[in-house]
Amino acid sequence: MSVDDRPTLQAPDDDPWLWLEEIEGRQALDFVERQNSLTLAAFGGKAFEHDRDILAAIYDRPDNIPYVSRRGNDLHNLWKDAANPRGLWRRTSLAEFRKADPAWETMLDIDQLARSEDEDWLLSGIATMPGSSRAILSLSRGGSDAVTLREFDLATKSFVANGFALPEAKGGVDWLDADTLLLSSAHGEDMATSSGYARTVRLWRRGQPVDQAQMVIETTADHMVIYGMADDTGAAPRVWIVDQIDFFNHAIWLRDAAGTTTKLDLPTGIWMQAHGDWFAMKLRKDWQVDGRTYATDTVLGISLSAFLAGSRDFVVLFEPAPRRALQGLFWAAGKLVLSILDELKPRFEICTPFATSWSREILGGLPQIGVVDVWPLDRHASESNGDLLANVQDPLTPPALLLIERGVASPIVLKQAPKTFTADGLKVTQHEAISIDGERIPYVQTGPAGETGNAPVYMSAYGGFGLAVKPYYNSSLGKLWLERGGTTVQANLRGGGEFGTRWHDAGRLAGKKLSHDDFAAVAADLVRRGVTSAKRIAAQGGSNGGILITNMLVRYPERFGALFCTIPLIDMRRYTRLLAGASWIAEYGDPDKPEEWEWLKTYSAYHNVKDGQSYPPILIATTRRDDRVHPGHARKMAAKLQAMGYEAWFYEPPAGGHGYGKDNKERAGFEVLGYRFLKEKIGWRDEG
Repeated sequence: MSVDDRPTLQAPDDDPWLWLEEIEGRQALDFVERQNSLTLAAFGGKAFEHDRDILAAIYDRPDNIPYVSRRGNDLHNLWKDAANPRGLWRRTSLAEFRKADPAWETMLDIDQLARSEDEDWLLSGIATMPGSSRAILSLSRGGSDAVTLREFDLATKSFVANGFALPEAKGGVDWLDADTLLLSSAHGEDMATSSGYARTVRLWRRGQPVDQAQMVIETTADHMVIYGMADDTGAAPRVWIVDQIDFFNHAIWLRDAAGTTTKLDLPTGIWMQAHGDWFAMKLRKDWQVDGRTYATDTVLGISLSAFLAGSRDFVVLFEPAPRRALQGLFWAAGKLVLSILDELKPRFEICTPFATSWSREILGGLPQIGVVDVWPLDRHASESNGDLLANVQDPLTPPALLLIERGVASPIVLKQAPKTFTADGLKVTQHEAISIDGERIPYVQTGPAGETGNAPVYMSAYGGFGLAVKPYYNSSLGKLWLERGGTTVQANLRGGGEFGTRWHDAGRLAGKKLSHDDFAAVAADLVRRGVTSAKRIAAQGGSNGGILITNMLVRYPERFGALFCTIPLIDMRRYTRLLAGASWIAEYGDPDKPEEWEWLKTYSAYHNVKDGQSYPPILIATTRRDDRVHPGHARKMAAKLQAMGYEAWFYEPPAGGHGYGKDNKERAGFEVLGYRFLKEKIGWRDEG
């Protein structure tokens, strides 16, 4: 008896599961409800509820760090706990925030708003303007990327009657003045790109119907998105416009106070940050200009006015090395801060421009191991006095929030997160696996000292979009995996940004398959080192990591005991036609081009599932309100695997967006369901 394994590589478009792409379709929702019931019946129950409540209580702790940004003289925070699951938008002063138990003024109670309007509201964004009490709030239904925009008065703490308001769409606004918004939204006829994002930048004046807003600039539908940002750090107000061609390439335009728009003569693949009369940029490719060649990942600085006048006399501010790469750059009070990973160790340098030169210094007083993140305290660069915030942690040390006043003072601890699990007897070690082509793949291992050959291992990785993964303190894994005797492993795959553009490019497009080989190599290395056996390795990955996990299922099934695949991208034949999928062509390729489908099909696990294999059990979970990665990916993969007789479980809560839930309890439940599944399938009966 033959098994129906459609779609296949030979007939990739013969897909009997397309009905599961109907997000709210009756038949599709019946499938989801039935699957949820089966999954919760198998892995729910008292043990699940016990662990979920433990984890939710950690997320709801009153002594968790309230992360803040400064707007004017006030520090703003969005706080969630058991009493306020959707959150409180609140504010306080820096002097008050320094206290152990600061007093907060509530600006908006999101739970109260949701109840009064009978909507599934979450607050996903706040746009303010220096010197003004007005804000535009981005309200999301259930965590979706699409938002409803509404004007809010910070003085009266209420929505503005007959103020700016825009129905649900992807995009947002910035303030030009008290009565004018810079609108970058997909709302309106022909206003969306093929990726579903804004295709225009418009000037929207108070009292004006949005369809009459003045067009500033538009891009073509095949570009990813276009957006504008107001900038008041210069001698006169100006607007930066970014026409994002694809995920890694964009054209940059400058609109001056008179309304003249000028395209900057720059490479498309850059990171650029401007402040006052200066700008700095990191190159994505080698660049030849004015008789000089600058290497990929170099950071260059120059006067903006001189550049616009024709000068190309750049100053080199950062030069990369094979395992030394820039992670980000930003301005604070006229100083440029560079965030660097050097052999995965955090470094921060400050560059200050002067008329004839730039000065350089090291941002001191911060750890040189573990995870260190630094960012400006002020939301608006024009209001910055140079104050920086830093977050310091490692897998066994909870985060500390530090203040670096004016960017030069010794860091002082503002807030210390609580220890949420017992770390006695645990240690953090760094290792390298050798991938299929000989490349060294770093990974961080946390767990008990000594190798038993039987450790229950939780592996995770991402490997995409040039994003570096870092070994953060993880309360859920710490409490429910490490504290109970398990081991965790986080791998730095190609496709990430840990070692710069060459590391990213090696793991994108046709190289994405190589990124997956890296992860499999780490799993094999754990066995080689005597840490564990393959059947005791549980692996999890989400979003881009969903491609990774499903490729472990079909390409390296013998190296894993169980797999947890979350909010995943899986079907690489149709991904560009589903929600924001077209925006990721620069990372994966275009399946409508035969030459690119040739490599895409090698890691489209949806098409590579074969009959009669020894696949490990897998749980695939998504959320219905994910309007970034279509839930159809997860639904179809689970359905196909089950139809072929494999052990595949599925879970889809109704809210959560491109995440694990709209509140702490939902997030905890999503995670714990995965842990319960993985533990059972690798044969680990922990003592929780």
